[in-house]
Amino acid sequence: MKKNIPLNISPKELNKLLDDDCSEKPFIIDVREDDEIAIASFPFTVLHLPLSKAAHWSGEIEELLPNDAPIVVVCHAGVRSLNFGIWLLEQGIRKTVLNLVGGIDAWSRDVDQSVPRY
Repeated sequence: MKKNIPLNISPKELNKLLDDDCSEKPFIIDVREDDEIAIASFPFTVLHLPLSKAAHWSGEIEELLPNDAPIVVVCHAGVRSLNFGIWLLEQGIRKTVLNLVGGIDAWSRDVDQSVPRY
């Protein structure tokens, strides 16, 4: 059986989608912890779902997601978000799920150097 894996999206590709007036805007989920968000917040509206608090939100994940927008998952380096994206797909989510390759660290390096690196 083939394992569902999120598609990859680079920081530059995500930035282009977010800046493009014609494209469908993705729904961004940031799975980092509160202290990480305090250091380097993502410069767009996100749904913050820290993985350490999954017991609080996992049972209502379908209600938290948009009806039709693609989902981009974000963390510090792209590993936790990849695992979260796999989990989403395993829950039967029928949406496009993309993982930000390199996470917020790559975003800071490749797109917006004003976002602190940690």
